[in-house]
Amino acid sequence: MPNEKLLMTPGPTMIPVRVLETMRRQIIHHRTADFIAGFDELCENLKAVFCTKSTVMTLMSSGTGAMEASVANMFSPGDKVLAVSVGAFGDRYAEIASKYGLDVQKISVPWGGVADPEQIRAALESSEGRDIKGVLVTHNETSTGVTNDIRAIASVTRGTDTLLLVDAISSMGAIELRMDDWGVDVVVTGSQKALMNAPGLAFAAVSEKGWAAYEKARLPKFYWDFKKYRDGIAKLSENPPYTPAISLVLAQNEALKMLMEEGLENVYARHRKFALAAQAGVDALGLSLLPSREHSSNVITAVLPPDGVAIGDVIKDMNVSYDVMVVGGQKSLKGKLLRIGHCGHFSRFDLLRAFAALELSLAKAGYKGAEPGASLAAIQRSC
Repeated sequence: MPNEKLLMTPGPTMIPVRVLETMRRQIIHHRTADFIAGFDELCENLKAVFCTKSTVMTLMSSGTGAMEASVANMFSPGDKVLAVSVGAFGDRYAEIASKYGLDVQKISVPWGGVADPEQIRAALESSEGRDIKGVLVTHNETSTGVTNDIRAIASVTRGTDTLLLVDAISSMGAIELRMDDWGVDVVVTGSQKALMNAPGLAFAAVSEKGWAAYEKARLPKFYWDFKKYRDGIAKLSENPPYTPAISLVLAQNEALKMLMEEGLENVYARHRKFALAAQAGVDALGLSLLPSREHSSNVITAVLPPDGVAIGDVIKDMNVSYDVMVVGGQKSLKGKLLRIGHCGHFSRFDLLRAFAALELSLAKAGYKGAEPGASLAAIQRSC
């Protein structure tokens, strides 16, 4: 039998046995008391993870579906928005807005850098930016391994008429994001990363300011209409508005119960600890990060490959020879980056296995920049 792959990727991530066991149960109907009870518990647990009192809506889609829904529900044709991109997924948010006919102003940060809140403030206060209706930004950019300071960015839009829409697809449940306290207006995420579930669900929450904007928004929407989801959750006999992915919904509730049992602060600390351990492993191999350490992500470590090593071959060998899956760079960073995920359900032993495979595969590729076991010793010292 083939061995089980260890997914050390930015998503999907490994799924806990408790969640897998929930997912494998026989299907139940979505208009039954059993499903409604599980769905309502999920809704409450999502509020806790989002750090919000607002309704958190469950969509049957990938995270990109929730990104698109956030645009469709908040704006009208021709509205001006500011898209702040630090990588591939920031570019995606901008592209979605453009497809919907919005006037997209863009701040593009060199890949490996992060958004500057003061640059955003200056853009909004300029003569061209005073009618900007929303700012679109990624919290954690997995394509480059950086995390934006959403709290600081929210301080720019809070108390203004400008909405702040945040893609938290890879950060929710791993990196602190306090929607209500920070004044974020729309937050979206997906099931298959730090939320420890299979792909197929997306989630979105909207502030009171965001719901006021919804009432004025005129972009077309049917399946993506947030009001249908909010109203369905409010009426037990009607939630959700369309046939849900029943098994995924119940599995997601089980995963969130695990997060609640661990405690969100402990979850954040665990991701931070293992991110620092991964960075220590990179240092021990004599390699460098793409971003600065200050802004390096807690859920993915983006590593520049050594000179003369075909990193694509290393990634393939880790998968084929050692059953460890990591990923390379995207778009302009294709063939120029190694990305190691440490997100959701994983342990120090998973990190050690990933770096053991990395060391072995680098050695096969001819890399002689570190002694065998150097990264493993560094990780053990760190965590």
